[in-house]
Amino acid sequence: MGAEKECSMRLPRLTVLLVALVTVVRAQPVAVAPDSLGVPEMLARLKVPAVSIAVIRDFKIEWARAWGVKDVKTGEAATVDTLFQAASISKPVAAMASLRAVQDGRFALDQDINTILKSWKLPARPSSSGEIVTPRMLMSHTSGTDDGFGFPGYHPDAPRPSVVQILDGQPPSNRGQVRVGRPPMTGFKYSGGAVTIQQLALTDVIGKPFAQIMRDTVLGPIGMTNSTYEQPLPADRQKQASHAHDSNGQVMNAAWHVYPEQAAAGLWTTPTDLAKFAIEVQQTLAGRSTKVLSRATAQEMVTPVGVGPFAVGFTISKEGEGWYFSHGGSNWGFRCDLIAHRSKGYGVVIMTNGDNGGRLMAELRKKISEASAWDMYDKPLPR
Repeated sequence: MGAEKECSMRLPRLTVLLVALVTVVRAQPVAVAPDSLGVPEMLARLKVPAVSIAVIRDFKIEWARAWGVKDVKTGEAATVDTLFQAASISKPVAAMASLRAVQDGRFALDQDINTILKSWKLPARPSSSGEIVTPRMLMSHTSGTDDGFGFPGYHPDAPRPSVVQILDGQPPSNRGQVRVGRPPMTGFKYSGGAVTIQQLALTDVIGKPFAQIMRDTVLGPIGMTNSTYEQPLPADRQKQASHAHDSNGQVMNAAWHVYPEQAAAGLWTTPTDLAKFAIEVQQTLAGRSTKVLSRATAQEMVTPVGVGPFAVGFTISKEGEGWYFSHGGSNWGFRCDLIAHRSKGYGVVIMTNGDNGGRLMAELRKKISEASAWDMYDKPLPR
């Protein structure tokens, strides 16, 4: 009886240890083989010409791989160095440059944007009294700007508007004006126009072209050598770029569209470079890098502002037992997705050159996250 009693007393402790061991093992991401994903079949089924992927594990790029073709007309294969349009993933990368300007004391995150802007002023909302719009609000989509649209871009041969013409909705802009339609911080509404205002503020303060600011303050320091905000894409990079395709995987009436709304939609890049960017955010938050931002400043990129799901640049969400920062993108003929864990050093970047890329990315993200045992699938520990 004594031995049986001792054994029964040990069993609960053993169970606790086993649960703890399983939890520790579960918390560590596991390798996922690119050939196990069935990508060629998915491309054919969903009519997407090419997909390029970079998987992050343990704060490093575990692997990068591309499948399919850059252009269905030529049949040229996509590679890991093939450029894709990042579309709205341009926004958090651009936000890092504005945060660097804040860190350098050029303006404050909660400063009235009209005291920062020099070449244009944001008109006050009718009947408003003392309301101010700030960079924090603009980059978290809580400013009250009510443009309510994305940017379709411009045919490479079409006239392109200046940033001020875009904000005022003046020709040759193909969208309406950007104005404040409700009191700031009263609600969340995604606004490419708000990010374009912040783009103008940054260039007004620094006095250099936006693409140069991004290269000098973010892309260069992180080592994103296959990335540029130059619009249109320079001739010497065009051979490296994938082409836009429709939902049937067919070529469009241009190789791609041009986006003078650079901060909102103008980044050309690769999954490998975007993975470097995500890793830099993770490493900075962990106190292991200061290439662009300090740890305290980087916290602004992952701390929701209080209204809506956005921090300064990223969407922030609790998935299962983990917190993730993410952003998607949708340009004419391109779809892309970035998600990374707030603290555990894993994530994935997926980029495609087809309008049907959204379905492909959803399937791939699910396969990769499940196979890698991300904590979005963990259940809460027993109380």
